[in-house]
Amino acid sequence: MSRTLKLYHAANSPNSRRVRIFLAEKGLRPTLIPVDLGAGEQHSEAYRAINPRRVVPALLLEDGASIGEVPAIMRYLDEAFPETPLLGATPKDKGLVAMWERFAELEGFAAVMEGVRNKVAGLKGRAIAGPHGYEQIPALVDRGMLRARNFLADLDERLEQVPFLAGERFSAADITALVTIDFAKALDISVPPGHRSLTRWYDAVSARPGTAA
Repeated sequence: MSRTLKLYHAANSPNSRRVRIFLAEKGLRPTLIPVDLGAGEQHSEAYRAINPRRVVPALLLEDGASIGEVPAIMRYLDEAFPETPLLGATPKDKGLVAMWERFAELEGFAAVMEGVRNKVAGLKGRAIAGPHGYEQIPALVDRGMLRARNFLADLDERLEQVPFLAGERFSAADITALVTIDFAKALDISVPPGHRSLTRWYDAVSARPGTAA
């Protein structure tokens, strides 16, 4: 059944990678349809019919319905394919995964995105993804980098207490945190040597087969 799903994605898009890892961890293999962001394919009429926000990824269902936004795609996949739940199996676990995935997205992923989109020359006039153009604000680069470093310190502190971000099991929270750390390399930010718990976790989750997606 998973082959009837179509995932519109971009190979170098961190948000696309979050969903590809999620799919791989659940053993799902949808049809992958690349969207060339560099060529502006996300702004084409054809893609706008799939995702009016003109961002990737987007999941196209068998009945023609499309779902955009990473959390929404993850929720659909976890409920439609409940084996190997990545958003939690119990009410408590679901709450914890949602809380820590939100932490990873807001405190980490968004911070790195802020830095990258306001720094990269090729994104001039496109500082915020979507249908509207926004100019870069250079001062936000330094703020984004500071936020990213603080995120790594907070993440290390959390992982001193638990094996995975939301507790005892690998979850969507770990996916977002892992992609954030790899994405931060675009800002020349990596895990500091003294963050031992974070290093332990990063090595473990990076070795999972699904994270190569």
